Amino acid sequence: MTSDSRFVPLVLKTDTEPNMNRYPFSSACKFLSLVIVFILFNFTSYAQEISKEPAAIKAGEGVFNANCKTCHRVKIKLVGPPLANVYDRVPSIDWIKKFVHNSAGVIASGDEYAVKIYNEYNKTQMTAFSSLKDEDIMNVLAYIKAETEKPDVPTPPTGDPTKVTSADSGNQGLPSTYLNVILIGMLLILILLFVILGLMVGALKRFLDQKPLTDEEKEVVESPITIGTITRSSGFIFLVIFLVTALGFKAVINGLYGIGVQQGYAPKQPIAFSHKIHAGQYEIDCKYCHVGVMKGKSATIPSVNICMNCHNQIRQGAVTGEAEIALVVAAWDSKKPIEWVRVHNLPDLAYFNHAQHVNVGGVECQTCHGPIETMDVVRQYSLLTMGWCIDCHRNTNVNNKGNAYYNKLVEYHNKKGTGPMKVEDIGGLECAKCHY
Repeated sequence: MTSDSRFVPLVLKTDTEPNMNRYPFSSACKFLSLVIVFILFNFTSYAQEISKEPAAIKAGEGVFNANCKTCHRVKIKLVGPPLANVYDRVPSIDWIKKFVHNSAGVIASGDEYAVKIYNEYNKTQMTAFSSLKDEDIMNVLAYIKAETEKPDVPTPPTGDPTKVTSADSGNQGLPSTYLNVILIGMLLILILLFVILGLMVGALKRFLDQKPLTDEEKEVVESPITIGTITRSSGFIFLVIFLVTALGFKAVINGLYGIGVQQGYAPKQPIAFSHKIHAGQYEIDCKYCHVGVMKGKSATIPSVNICMNCHNQIRQGAVTGEAEIALVVAAWDSKKPIEWVRVHNLPDLAYFNHAQHVNVGGVECQTCHGPIETMDVVRQYSLLTMGWCIDCHRNTNVNNKGNAYYNKLVEYHNKKGTGPMKVEDIGGLECAKCHY
């Protein structure tokens, strides 16, 4: 190789040679790693903080009512422990998430707190909610925290909620009311006629007193009015016949209108199930037992499987009515359905869809079934007649909030300026809606 070669020999630095650039780079990497770890730690801590946003609390209330309310309350003990301040009692929020997703796995791992709760509540194992997202659980905690911080407000005593009054029971006895008005009107007319006849008799008597009369005529004019003469008179006989006929007619009409009406019907059931205990005291949602109410025509009668979701653990000692619980357990063991007696019956010619009213219309169960949470024995609260349904359709506003299906209808209806859109405005009174 000549001296004027363009190639320059490559000189490799050995490890023993100082490298002034390597150390500053290494220090920068360490610093950056610490910053990232710090940010992640703070982000995780922030993510674990229980929200106080109204939207999160509202969403948590929905999740709680749909999944937790059957066994838990915030401030009182139910099937499971009260959840007030649960986030402070448990080891961590991450522990809550793991326990909600798979309580059996946490207990099986020997977790001290999980095993303690398991043993304290008669080894009742909580259902695994693997479908709930962490966000859902955090929203539930937001709702629990909001409820925990609410002050306890004493409930003022009220009257007997099971007593049905004419105001609560809807349009009861509409035909009877009309007939009563007619009868009272006719009675007033009769009284008026008697007054007019009395005045006419008095005027005629004064007129005849001024005329020369024979002895026979004077006897008729001056004859005294007694009970005997009144009861034998044609006017009195007509009045009696009229009243008997009118009252008989009213009784027949009332009887005809009462055909098929079972208001107050409360049959004896094979098991004395108390809605006052389950829906009232323990606040179990109606939709938990009547599973078809949101998606089908019928609300469905609960199966023994649904009963045993709770009574598989609560068999004795926890609530009153142990003999009735024994009947439920016996039905479960024998694999035979409980033969409940249907309370609310509609004629075959009438179509009614629970999902349309509850899911779409947002109608509460108590609107038709009355204060069901106060009934030890379920009875038919409302008339459930055609007139009762029609009155409801005439007076009920369409629930169009959050339902784009009704947007055009509402827009068109508002142009007419006739007030809120009622059910009758969207075909609620068409015969084919209920009679197909």
